Amino acid sequence: MTDILEKLDKVRRGVMFVIEAPSGTGKTTVIKKLLEQDKNLKFSVSVTTRARREGEVDGVDYHYVSDAEYDKLLAEDAFYETVNSQYGGRYGTLRSEVDGFLNVGQDVIFDMDWVGLKQVKSKAPHDVVSIYMLPPSIKELRRRLEGRHTDSQEIINKRMGMVLEKMQHWPEYDYVMICLNPEQAVETIQKIFFAERMKRTRQTGLKAFTQSLIDEVKNG
Repeated sequence: MTDILEKLDKVRRGVMFVIEAPSGTGKTTVIKKLLEQDKNLKFSVSVTTRARREGEVDGVDYHYVSDAEYDKLLAEDAFYETVNSQYGGRYGTLRSEVDGFLNVGQDVIFDMDWVGLKQVKSKAPHDVVSIYMLPPSIKELRRRLEGRHTDSQEIINKRMGMVLEKMQHWPEYDYVMICLNPEQAVETIQKIFFAERMKRTRQTGLKAFTQSLIDEVKNG
């Protein structure tokens, strides 16, 4: 019986899952755990014009391209979304890479803000499912940022100053949840994944399968 489910899963239309949260909520940790626990979940490797840093691998960390190559991709409408960094580099999500996953029933997860979500939804409105993670309190959010011991107090204050701007966009997301801790968040998001994968419109193999059941009944 499991081979039937595996076959149907392979012909299912994949989903683009976009996850966003204020800095310090735990988004990066949650995404990492989701990728570790779900073999059907992929992380899209972005294109960038910035120089490769020591230890980074082309095709793993980013697809590194020249400005001319990026302009060519841009002219060809090859991106689902693009962003220009304040530090000069440009980034983009390749349609070909994402569609390659979706077409074989694999899902893609994105760490993307509301600007990127808006771009992606305009180009693939039926493939995108968005999730917004809220912290349990602003006091707890600051505690988490300080507990990471990775940023100066100045950077932490800057991140806290951006919280209101980020949180104002929560109504634009399909699902909104409170992240009490990474384990609880992962469990909740996995339930969302399961429900979205089971939608009739995404199970493209169901038509042929149900027809085979009908034929079986008719033929006795």
